[in-house]
Amino acid sequence: MQYLWSPWRMAYLRSESPSGVSTGCIFCDKPAEQRDAENLIVHRGQLAYVILNRYPYNNGHMMVVPYQHVATLEALEAPALSEIMLLAKQALAALRAMYHPQAFNLGVNIGAAAGAGIADHVHMHVVPRWSGDSNFMTTVASTRVIPEDLNDTYQLAVAHWPASESA
Repeated sequence: MQYLWSPWRMAYLRSESPSGVSTGCIFCDKPAEQRDAENLIVHRGQLAYVILNRYPYNNGHMMVVPYQHVATLEALEAPALSEIMLLAKQALAALRAMYHPQAFNLGVNIGAAAGAGIADHVHMHVVPRWSGDSNFMTTVASTRVIPEDLNDTYQLAVAHWPASESA
């Protein structure tokens, strides 16, 4: 039998922050810390920002997050909604340049019953996809293998982020 070690996942399994200090909302705390590289914040807009998912479904899994702490899209004003879509468009362009994916999933899980891991702060997932990216590890062992270090993904994302359109 072979083993895949991912000790960084233990904080997630225990529902702790990686530092071991319980925080409020991660989507509010991380941009306020002003440590974008450490927190994997790829790009900041005026009303929303783009961050890598620390527990990605696939390489390059990004999230577009409004700065405003709200649980649902209906609570956001039109300018924030527009910026979220513009940032999602830029994320698609960056991911196409980075990895040449065959497809994408874009999604917003509103509420815990819909699968939102952080239900109190709405956010959009941008997930690059390839044919056959769900393999035996996913279907048999409920385990994803991400072959690239998140810091390397972050450097690629920043380097490939397109010029801003007005976001």
